[in-house]
Order: sequence, then structure tokens, then C-alpha cells
Amino acid sequence: MTTATEALTAAPHPLAGKRMTGAEMVVQVLADEGVDTIFGYSGGAILPTYDAVFRHNEELRDADGQLPMPLIVPANEQGAGFMAAGYARATGRVGVCMVTSGPGATNTVTPVRDCLADSVPIVVICGQVPTHVIGTDAFQEAPVSAIMGSVAKHVFLVTDATRLESTVRTAFEIARSGRPGPVVIDIPKDVQNAIGEFRGTGLLPIKSYRQRVQDVADNALSASAAKAFFQFLGESRRPLLYVGGGVINGGAAPALRRFAERYQVPVATTLMGIGAIDTTSPLSLHMLGMHGTAYANYAVDDCDLLIAVGARFDDRVATDPGSFAPKARKIVHLDVDASEVGKVRNADWYHVGLLARDLDMLTSWGERHNVRTDTSAWLAELQANKDRYALNYDRDSELIQPNFVVEEINKHAKGEAIISTGVGQHQMWAAQYMDFREPRLWLTSGSMGTMGFGLPAAVGAQFAHPERLVIDIDGDASIRMNLGELETVTTYKLPIKIVVLNNFGDGMVRQWQKLFYKGRLSGSDKSLHRKDFVKAAQADGFEYAARLDRKADVPRVVEEFVNFDGPAFLEVIIDQDAGVYPMVGPGLSYDQMITGDFIPNRHEPDEGEEPDGSSMF
Repeated sequence: MTTATEALTAAPHPLAGKRMTGAEMVVQVLADEGVDTIFGYSGGAILPTYDAVFRHNEELRDADGQLPMPLIVPANEQGAGFMAAGYARATGRVGVCMVTSGPGATNTVTPVRDCLADSVPIVVICGQVPTHVIGTDAFQEAPVSAIMGSVAKHVFLVTDATRLESTVRTAFEIARSGRPGPVVIDIPKDVQNAIGEFRGTGLLPIKSYRQRVQDVADNALSASAAKAFFQFLGESRRPLLYVGGGVINGGAAPALRRFAERYQVPVATTLMGIGAIDTTSPLSLHMLGMHGTAYANYAVDDCDLLIAVGARFDDRVATDPGSFAPKARKIVHLDVDASEVGKVRNADWYHVGLLARDLDMLTSWGERHNVRTDTSAWLAELQANKDRYALNYDRDSELIQPNFVVEEINKHAKGEAIISTGVGQHQMWAAQYMDFREPRLWLTSGSMGTMGFGLPAAVGAQFAHPERLVIDIDGDASIRMNLGELETVTTYKLPIKIVVLNNFGDGMVRQWQKLFYKGRLSGSDKSLHRKDFVKAAQADGFEYAARLDRKADVPRVVEEFVNFDGPAFLEVIIDQDAGVYPMVGPGLSYDQMITGDFIPNRHEPDEGEEPDGSSMF
């Protein structure tokens, strides 16, 4: 596909030579980059660009009144950042957030770091005080470059108006190329107001960065590398694909599926890799790791060849790196980022390149050389494990079990809805019990684990895909972080479905405290019973806002909720003691996995030393 940048360099821009303000140039570059939605909150230092957006939209408004680049206003700037992230995660395109200086910019620090941690491409455009007062503690001044430098993929402070146009264009290039990530542009107000000639082309000279990206793009698999790979695969009887979010970010899910199906290799995904393979496929083992399925984790323990693709052996998966995949005679690793190779586990074979291309090259090489694999016995063993160690919970309890609620939602979503979540127990139940037929349907904060992510991310996803069913599965503690965005949903008449699994506190923290801190519920059992979520939703304009507290009503109410024509809010009062299982404690191996009371465990309970209070959360 031809990018906007490539199109601009191929022919003169129709507006080349026109006199514009810096703010108008910013908006024109956004239009050239295909931006169709901006999420942001206004303020004094960004007003010139907001005005330019307004005038651009009025000039190009169509006959039906539709705006080419609507500006979506959230409750606060953190919400805007997560909306841009939800848009980007759901589409693979660059999300855009536009905020003012000072607190406007600092409120976006968390979404920027969240996007860097999960490799999500967004561009954050911040207003800044005029250049001549930078450093004087002017009103609403913040040192954005210093603050954002360690949490963004790149930060630009534009003090030369003649470089503004090329800077904005370059920001998009950096955000989406290589390993995607967030780019921040800090633009002083006088630079926004400066008048100059629009060129319609040009990028900043970031030669070393482009060279690194090009080196990865040029690093195609050699015939000898493919031969070595298939030698390992040919010697294996129990191969396993360990797939991370890099497959989603790299648009490599179709290539991964072709490879897995052609050579009948089972697939376990990380939290961020969910959707890389259809979870209803016989080859899918669902999620592995700390709260992965027991049968996925047992597959890791039993495999003799581990094929890591777009994954980084992080602490939620390789909880004890030394014991991860203990029977694997070989570990191979494909990634787009060389820094991830060998960072946690050494690989016997690795390749740094474009995942979609490289997976297809492997598939083609194997077909050309008539490679045959027989994993039938391995797959039969895995299927038996899936049957024996299936996810389960207390189905006879009189209290509403959250697993039951998510199962009912899944019946209506059918693996085709976009699901966003906050962070906590509800996030893990959604990851475990929801199906995903395609990539980019699962939106969650992985590495950062940011509470409050789910609701604004759902807003961004709904703007990206107005035709899709979008459901935010949230928790009472997590949704509080950005509860103000309920009004954003109704203001823009978004048909998002929001379900809050309410256990009156920080459920995941409580679970850890019960397991590892002798039940001392310090600060987690807040007993925040005063919040009436239903009244809050009604106050924000939800016509459907209901509370569900009877188990017998779950199927009927969930159906009403999902099928409601418009925004819908559902609070479910769940069993406060419901836990997320399986669970692998921090620093423990998979053979020490806790499966709870309702999932069989093939190992005797470990009587060894438990993690202490110093263990990583």
C-alpha cells in the first residue's frame, strides 16, 4: 500500500507553495497522512492548531454534514491518549492525540508509556508556551521533552517553524515503522502561529534510524537459514509456537496461521498475542503464562522445540526463565527487534526481520522442499490435555461467578466483537473465556497493566470501527480511573457495551494478598460500596443501565445488554472471593502452577518455599 509520505514524494502536492500558519501545516500533514479522527482536549497553548482543525473541517464538510477529521473531546487528556491507543490497536494505523501544554501534556504520560510498552503507534501533539518563555516557569509550562524522553519512542520539540511540517511527517514515519511506538511533538504557540510556505514534501534527516529500519527490512531469510530451521523442525516431535504481540503489530497473523496449519504446529499466545490465531482453531492452546491455560503451560513444559515469534520471554510468561520450556532441545526466535533476541533466553536459531514476510518465506521454502511433519501424536496429547485441564470454576455456587458472565457474553460476541478491558481479574477472565477469530479484536494494557484503559480504548476502537460490536469488560476499581469517559460514550452516541464486574475492591491485589501475604488486605479491600454505578451511568445519559445480582438472571440480562440498540451499561455483582486460575506465582516454574479447586493439576502441590513480600507483583 502506498503511504501518504510516498505519495507526497511521487508528485507535487496540490497545496505546495501556499502560505500557511504552522498550525495549518500541522493539520494539512495530518490530512495527508490519512488521519480521520483526532482525540484531544483544548487549552491556550494548542488553540491555534485547534482553530486550524475547525476551519479544515468546515471547509471540507460533506453534503451530509460529515467532517473529514472530527475532533473527539474526552473527559481528560489521559482518556484522549487511550482513545488514540484504542484506535491504533484496533486498526494498526497511527492514532492521534492533541492536547495543550503543562497538565494537558503531563496527563498523557501514562498512555504514552503504555503505548511504548505494547508497541502501539500514536502521535501526541502538545501545545507549548512560546519559545521565548520556555524555561521561565511560564503559565502551564512543563518540560515535555524531559518528561517524555524516557517513555516515548521519540520526542520532538519544534523551535524552528521552517522544520515543523517535516517534523510532523517524520513523527508518523517513526511511529509506524520498525517496532511501532508513540511519538510526541511539542510545539510552542509562536511556532503554531508562524507563517511560512507549505512544501508538501520533506522529512527530517534521521539517517541512522532509517538505516536500522531498512536493515531489518532487507534482512530476508537465506536458504541456509531456512534449511537450518527445518532441520530443527524435522527433528522435533513436539514443536510449539510461542506467539507474542509482535505478530499482531507486524500484520503477521495470516502468515502465522498459514505456517501453523501447513506444518500442524500448535500455538500458544501471550496476552498481547491473542487473536494471532483463531482461538477456536484446533491448533490454538489459548494463552500461556502466569494466568494462561493449564494445558498451554503444560505444552510449554513438554515441547521439544519452542518457536518464539514476536515474543520477548517477559516475566508474565517466563516467570522463571531458567525453567521455561525445560525439555526443549532447541529454541528458535523470530522478531523485528534485535534487542529482544537473547535478552532473557538464548536462542539456538534466530532471525531479525519482517515477521509476515519471513513466516511466508519459511512456509514456501518448506513447500518447495517437500517438508513433511507428523505432529498427530503430539496434537492428540494436547487435545487430551485440553479436555482434562480445561478452564473451570464453581458452577454450582449461588453467587454470580465472573467466568459465567464472560462465557455468556462470549456466546453473543461469537469471537467477532472488539473486546477492551481494564486491568485486573476481569482482564484475565476476559482473556481466558472470550474467543477471538481475528487479530486486533483484543485491546488491553499488557506490559504496563494500566487500570482505566478499557473504557477510553473502547471509545477509540468504536470510532475506528463504527460497524463493529465493541464491549468493554471492566472492573469496579479499574473503571473508576477514567469513569468520566462514560459521558464521552453518550455524547457521541457510541453503541459501546460496558460491563463492570463488581467485587467491591481490587480483586487481583486481594488474590495475591490472600496467597502470599497471609490474607492481610492492606489497601485493597476498600469496601467502596458508596458508588452507585447504575445511577452514574444514568446521569451520563445511558438509557440502558442495569444492575445484575441474581445468577438466574444472567443469560437473559446479558442478552438484553449486548443486543441493546445504543450505549449500554451493566453492573454485575460477582463473588468477591472469585479468583483467577490457573496462576503461576512470581519467580515460580510452570510445574508449581496453582490451578485452584476446579481445574485438575498434574503435579502434587509444592511444599517448597513460597514467594515472599519482595516478589515482583
